[in-house]
Amino acid sequence: MRVWLPDRPGALGQVASRIGAVRGDVVGIEILERGGGSAIDELVVSLPDDVSREQLLAEIAFVEGVAVEDVRPIDRDRPDAGMAALTIAAVLVETTPDLRLEEFCHQLQVLVDGSWALAMRTCDGVTLVERGNPPDTNWLAAFFAGTRHLSAGDHGRAAPDDVVWAHLESPGVSVAAGRGDRPFHARERQQVALLARVADGLLSTSLDRA
Repeated sequence: MRVWLPDRPGALGQVASRIGAVRGDVVGIEILERGGGSAIDELVVSLPDDVSREQLLAEIAFVEGVAVEDVRPIDRDRPDAGMAALTIAAVLVETTPDLRLEEFCHQLQVLVDGSWALAMRTCDGVTLVERGNPPDTNWLAAFFAGTRHLSAGDHGRAAPDDVVWAHLESPGVSVAAGRGDRPFHARERQQVALLARVADGLLSTSLDRA
């Protein structure tokens, strides 16, 4: 679950206490974004079978100033975001050079729970990899062209909140992924930017640009 909290001491502890009141167990925490007196945290919560999502949300509602952005089930064996990012980096290193771009798009889509992912050649807008149902490729080509001057830290202020992207300079490729059920936050964008740096280095000598 993703929750907006007042950025004050004890706020997260109060939420954890309410989760404990329904015999839930917080097994993972990641701070996705902070600013403006608020923080958004992603909590991985294990609940007993006889406790419903509605009961959990009702308990959390008792904490003043807290708002729930998203609640969704995940696989019990899903790794935390940090471990997932390291796993992706290892997979890319182990993948044969001719398949690395396709694998990067696949892993990016998995990492962000995306509904689509795409890689496009920068020089001519040719789509190299497409997964799921991305937006119109003409729109994406214009989007990529309009964001080339932005650093990774500017993405959150300059982009739709349902798209994350990176420009791989060495192979001359731009990649993007998207989802419609919840917005991307700063930490997710930073993870994608760092993984893109790994992919950039690996693809610089393995992608045929012809």
